[in-house]
Amino acid sequence: MSRYQQSKQHLENAQQYIPLGAQTFSKSQMAFPKGAAPLFLTKGNGCYVTDVDGNEYIDFVNGLLAISIGYCDQDIDKAVLAQMQSGVSFSLSHPIEAEVAEKICELIPCAEQVRFAKNGSDATSAAIRLARAYTAKEHIAVCGYHGWQDWYIGSTSRNLGVPKSTQELTHPFQYNDLDSLETVLQQHAVAAVIMEPMNVTAPKAGYLQQVKELCEQYGAVLIFDETITGFRFHIGGAQTLFGVTPHLATFGKGLANGYPISVVCGKAEIMALMNDIFFSGTFAGEAMSLAATLATINKIEQHQVIAHIEHMGTLLINGLTELIQQFGAQALFSVSGHPSWSFIHIHEYSGYSALQLRSLFIQEMAKRGILVNASHNLSFAHKAHHIQALLSAYEEVIPALLNCVETHSFQKHFDGELLQSVFKVR
Repeated sequence: MSRYQQSKQHLENAQQYIPLGAQTFSKSQMAFPKGAAPLFLTKGNGCYVTDVDGNEYIDFVNGLLAISIGYCDQDIDKAVLAQMQSGVSFSLSHPIEAEVAEKICELIPCAEQVRFAKNGSDATSAAIRLARAYTAKEHIAVCGYHGWQDWYIGSTSRNLGVPKSTQELTHPFQYNDLDSLETVLQQHAVAAVIMEPMNVTAPKAGYLQQVKELCEQYGAVLIFDETITGFRFHIGGAQTLFGVTPHLATFGKGLANGYPISVVCGKAEIMALMNDIFFSGTFAGEAMSLAATLATINKIEQHQVIAHIEHMGTLLINGLTELIQQFGAQALFSVSGHPSWSFIHIHEYSGYSALQLRSLFIQEMAKRGILVNASHNLSFAHKAHHIQALLSAYEEVIPALLNCVETHSFQKHFDGELLQSVFKVR
C-alpha cells in the first residue's frame, strides 16, 4: 500500500465538497506533490506533525509560519482554555482587547493605536484603506506578498475576477532597487508603499530608510507588512531590527502561535481614521485568540525565544551551505534569507524545471521524515538535534537529486504528480 494511501482517499473525498480539496493554496496538492508527500495532517506536538497515514515528520513548514513556539504549547493552550471557560465571542468588547493592544504599543515602534482582525489579508487591506483615506490618493506601490484581496492580487498573475480598474491602481516595485520605487512614485499619485521589510534577501545598507524618505517626499504612507517578520525577526518587529519606523504596520502569523489573529497598527493620526472608514468584523475581538496572543508574547519575552530561533537558523544555514559546497551543487541549490525564515532555492538544471526538481525534493525529504517546501520556518520547539536531522536528510537528498538530473532519471525516481505554480512574488 502507498505510504500516502489515506492522504489520497481524504483528498478524493474533500474534492467533492471543497474546491481544490484544501482551504489554502500553499497547503494543497499544488504545493505538495500528490502521491509523493502527505496532504492531510491530524496531530502536532512541539515541532512534530503526524499525517493521516500515521507517518511522523519534523515540521519545517509550521502552519505557513503561524507556529512560532510549537504545536500544543502547554502555557499557551492553558491560557486559551482558561479564557474558553468564561467565553470566546461576546456581545460587547472584552477588556482583553485593550490589554493586548497596549502590549503591542509598548513593543512596536510605530504602534500608537491598534485594531485586530483574523487574517493577514484583513490587516493589509485595512492599512491600504486607511492610507487612501489619509492621503486622498488611490494608487498603491507593492513589494512582496500581501494577501488575497483585490487591491493586491490584481497585480499578480492570479488576477482572475479582479476588475481591470482595480488592477490598474497597484504597481509592483523591486526590493533593494530604490529607482524602481521612485519611478512608480513619479508616475502615479501613490497613497501607500506597502512592503515586506525583508523576505528572501536582507535590505541593503540604508535602503529601508531611503524608502521612508521617498514616501515622505511624495506624500505616501509607508506600510511594513510584518505578517511574517513580526515577533519572529525581533519582538519589536523588523522595524526594530532594522531601525526604520513605518507609518503603519501589519502583523499576524506567529503572533498567537497558530490561533487566528492579525493586527494593523501605526500612528494615531492615521489610525484615527478607523472612526470614519469601514473596518469591522464580528470575530476581530474574539477573546480566545487574544489570550493566546498575550501568552505567546509573554513566552517570547521570558524564554529568549527569538534568540533561540535565530541560533537554530544560523546552524541550519551554515550547515546547509557547507553541504551544497561539499557536493558541488551550487548550480542546483542555494540558500538565502533570515535565520528564522530561510529559503532553499532549487534552480532549473540539466533540462529539468525548478517545479520538477522541487517536487522530487519534497518527496525525498518526506521519505526521510522531514516536512519542508521552499523555506525553513523555525519555531521555538526546534532544537539542535532537529536541525541535525534536517541536515542529515539534506546530506542524502542533495547528491540524490544531482545524480537524478545528471543521469536523466527523473521519471524513474519521482512517484507522484508535479507541483503547480500559484504565482511568484519573491
